[in-house]
Amino acid sequence: MITAFLSAIITVMTNIAKHIIFSGRVQGVGFRFTAQRIALRYELTGFVRNLPGGSVEMLAQGHPDDVRDCLRDIGKSFPGIRDTKIEKIEINPKYRGFQITF
Repeated sequence: MITAFLSAIITVMTNIAKHIIFSGRVQGVGFRFTAQRIALRYELTGFVRNLPGGSVEMLAQGHPDDVRDCLRDIGKSFPGIRDTKIEKIEINPKYRGFQITF
């Protein structure tokens, strides 16, 4: 019982959250669905959604290596990404799974 509790605390302490804005050709090309599929492959939590003006917003939470690899795979999947703004933020524990939101 204590071991599971400590393991959960260590996991939360080592995880990170990144807020990302992608711009370029990222709407109308299956970006959100692909980003969700990749994020779930890395067991990340968070969301992805379209923004007015043609950009896409993403919140990716998980182990630093998994977040990094997820963003790398998204970049490889979409050569039309013109710019990516990434900001490290506080983890929001309300997210369970990775959702496409509107």
